[in-house]
Amino acid sequence: MTGKPNRKAPKSKGMSRDEEKDVEERQRLRAPVVYQIIRMEGEEELSRPIASLWWSGIAAGVAISTSVVAEGLLHMGLPDTAWRPLVENFGYCIGFLIVILGRLQLFTENTITAVLPLAAQRTRSNFLSTMRLWGTVFAANIVGTFAFAAATVYAGLFSAEQIAAFMDISHHLMQKSPSEMLLHAVPAGFLVAALVWMMPSSEGSEFWVIVTLTYLIALGDFAHVVAGSAEAFLLLLVGDIGFGKAIFGFLVPAFIGNTIGGTALFAVLAYAQVKEEL
Repeated sequence: MTGKPNRKAPKSKGMSRDEEKDVEERQRLRAPVVYQIIRMEGEEELSRPIASLWWSGIAAGVAISTSVVAEGLLHMGLPDTAWRPLVENFGYCIGFLIVILGRLQLFTENTITAVLPLAAQRTRSNFLSTMRLWGTVFAANIVGTFAFAAATVYAGLFSAEQIAAFMDISHHLMQKSPSEMLLHAVPAGFLVAALVWMMPSSEGSEFWVIVTLTYLIALGDFAHVVAGSAEAFLLLLVGDIGFGKAIFGFLVPAFIGNTIGGTALFAVLAYAQVKEEL
C-alpha cells in the first residue's frame, strides 16, 4: 500500500508541538481519505502494462497455492480431533500473506481497487481499462495455480503422504454444489475487499489484518476463486473430478460470488458512504 498520507490534526489551544504531533499520529484515517488512497492505487494499476500485470498475476497464483500446502502439512501433522480444523486453517493465511505483502496481483483485490476509479468516473475508457485489468489478472492467477498443481502432481515436489493430505483438504471444498459455491464465495469476496479497505489504516499491523480476515475465510469455509482453483486443479489432474466440475462446479460460481461480494457489495457501499464528501 502507499505510505501514510499527511494528516493534520486540528490545532487546540494549550497544546504543545509534541502533543499536536502525538494527536496526528493517533488520529484515525477518515473514510474519504481511505477511499482516495485506494482509488489512486487503482488508477496506477489500471495504467500498468499488460506484461507487468500478467507476470505479477502468475506469481500471485503460484504464491497463493502455498495456502493449500500449508493447510495440508498442518492437516497431516495434527491429530484427528475436533479442534484440528481450528489450527490447520491458519495455513490458509500463508498464501495471502505472500501475495499481499509481496504486492502481487490478485484478482479479488482488484474487485475494489479497480472499481473505485470506475465508480468515480463512469466512462467507457475506465470500464474498458477495468475489464482489461480483471481479465489479465484473473487469467494469470489461474495459469499460476494450474502450474503449481501440475508441478505438485507430476514433478515430485512432495511425498505421496503429503499429496494425500492436500487431496483431503481439496475434496472438502469440492463437496459443495454450484449454488452453494456461489453463495459461499460472496463473503470471501467481501472480506478480501474489506482487507484492502483496512490496509491504509493498518500501518504496522498489516500482518495481523491479513491473518485475521483470511483465517475467517478459511474458518467459515468460504470459497475464494484463486486459492480454491489450486485445490480444484489438483483434483482435476489426479482424475478425482472432471473438467466440467472444475470449471462449472467451482471456477464460474466462485468467480461470480467473489465479484458480487467484492464489487457489488463492498466497493459500491464504500463509494456510496464517501461520495458526498469528495
